[in-house]
Amino acid sequence: MGADNSTTEDMMAVDIHYWYNKFMRESPSGLITLYELKAILGLQGLNEEANGYIEQVFATFDMNKDGYIDFMEYVAALSLILKGKIDQKLKWYFKLYDADGNGKIDREELLSIFKAVQAINKHTDMSPEEITALVFDTIDKNGDGELTLEEFINGTQEHQMIMDIIKKTLDLSNVLKVIKSGRRHSV
Repeated sequence: MGADNSTTEDMMAVDIHYWYNKFMRESPSGLITLYELKAILGLQGLNEEANGYIEQVFATFDMNKDGYIDFMEYVAALSLILKGKIDQKLKWYFKLYDADGNGKIDREELLSIFKAVQAINKHTDMSPEEITALVFDTIDKNGDGELTLEEFINGTQEHQMIMDIIKKTLDLSNVLKVIKSGRRHSV
């Protein structure tokens, strides 16, 4: 993962002017739809779970829920991903994983995320089922099969292995490297 860290540092060093120009080239209207986001990231033709994950990512970044990501939402998303504080990122991950919005993450929600991430990023060190079991066995303190925000944040911060797994679920360094080089384009 060492090479990816330098990519993230490079991305953080790039000024907002670059991202504004990139955003406006990809979306001259100033708004990005879900379809355009998938095209920009080169994520068309995904399986159902991977599509669901990308839709959840889009929904969490579409802060005003108007069906578009505008430039300010785009900058906020990049800022969070690239240089947000860990507690901010963990709260965002929790919101992303809590697909039904009930304030808890259950095994099915987490398994769905890990299946989707594996389809997108091709991380295959462990199966999604093994990862889900490991996360729940490690940080579900009361053993009820659901993670509250407190359990999720505390457990992730206390266990580096879980933190590393969670970070992999939104590892966009390879996607961002390709975007920066200009090799992916919207349709």
